[in-house]
Amino acid sequence: MKTIKQFNNEAMEGLHFESLYPDDSRFAEIEKILGFIKGGKSCQIVSLPGTGRSNLLRLLAYNRNVRIKHSGEDQKWLHFVYMNFSEVKNRSLFDVLKFMFLSLADSLRDRKLNAEHEALHKIFKSHMIQNDEIVLFQGLKEAVNFLSIEKELAVVFLFDRFEDYISKVSDQFFINLKTLRNIAKYRFSVIFSLPRPLEDLIEPALFADFYEFIAGNIIYLSLYDKPGTDFRISYLQKISGKDIDIKLLDKIIDLTGGHGKLTRLCAESILADKDLQPNAKKLIEFLLEQKPVQKGLFEIWSSFIPAEQEYLISNISSTVFNIEKENIIYLEKVGMLKNQQIAIPIFEEYIKTLKETAHEQIHYDQDAREIKKGELVLSENLTSAEFRLLKYLIENQGKIIEREEIINSVWKDTQTTAGVTDQALDQLIFRLRKKIETDPNNPKHLETIKGRGMKFTA
Repeated sequence: MKTIKQFNNEAMEGLHFESLYPDDSRFAEIEKILGFIKGGKSCQIVSLPGTGRSNLLRLLAYNRNVRIKHSGEDQKWLHFVYMNFSEVKNRSLFDVLKFMFLSLADSLRDRKLNAEHEALHKIFKSHMIQNDEIVLFQGLKEAVNFLSIEKELAVVFLFDRFEDYISKVSDQFFINLKTLRNIAKYRFSVIFSLPRPLEDLIEPALFADFYEFIAGNIIYLSLYDKPGTDFRISYLQKISGKDIDIKLLDKIIDLTGGHGKLTRLCAESILADKDLQPNAKKLIEFLLEQKPVQKGLFEIWSSFIPAEQEYLISNISSTVFNIEKENIIYLEKVGMLKNQQIAIPIFEEYIKTLKETAHEQIHYDQDAREIKKGELVLSENLTSAEFRLLKYLIENQGKIIEREEIINSVWKDTQTTAGVTDQALDQLIFRLRKKIETDPNNPKHLETIKGRGMKFTA
């Protein structure tokens, strides 16, 4: 058994905590990812908040034993570049290109590919002189060409927390990715980490140029990764100097469905409480009182659209609720439903404590610049166009607004609105209804007034 000093020393040597994880962590998911990469394709990693998307990507980037487990010595030809897009959430495309370039260069240094790192540093420096977006992208193309063609590396960009950049992403971003893919061919891939598929989060036209490389390639993370969870619990026990009774730990995993973050938060709460006994009968009541656990549960709850929330509530109360089949499929794929029952018992108990949001008004919070329904932040799941449309309708609620007026408002930042079709507006309204209406087929908030326009009711 390793001591905490050994854990810390190994983490320092590997530079990243994920380098300490056992090599069979997230085995099934990594096999699927590598299957796409070997075919020169890209893919999306989709899961509930806290399930471990970031951890999975960092395993690929920083855990050599994981890579060897799956690819043997061939792993040396795979080069993973980890990028946390929350760091550039409100930045320009130029800044994002710079971020990608620097991340690529730093990843080479981390793997001690010093000659390659030096070569990329020179390319970067020479293309930053003019401080121009087009010139910088030319440098990034040169860098990817150097690594993929000359050095024969398969370059894999790992886009973590890509949802944080959604509001700023443009079609040019995806055009650039396609250009890099065309240069490197089968030696370039992108892995997107998201709470929902790209198709649900952004306008399809935005990523049309890159669609052929990613279409249908979605990997849903399972709630429970036993090797990774065992490692984290072991690490927590070593840090605290205390152990959790094995029966109590099994009970925690049962209550959380093995959900990574919830399991960790519950374990931390147990380790921090001096009086809780291993056979405590009121374990679930104790855990629901812990602020960190409450925050983790709310994070999951707020990731669902209203229709999904109402379905989960109706699931508990055994009331009849109509929901589109695709939303049930999503709940099943992310592991929240199993055999049409909620798969995380502590989350089910948490839902019982919530007030129903069905009758709460949708409003724009001027201070936070967010659109909310009660305390639920709806704008976190909206694209920029959806946000602009809903904000405009809220500001004009009760009024009948003509379609032309809506188009001029939502697409006012574009050079011209002449090319915006009624079909584009209809698609935007359709997607927005899915995200804010309890029953999108019978909307209560976004009402179409035939022959006249739209009317919003809070």
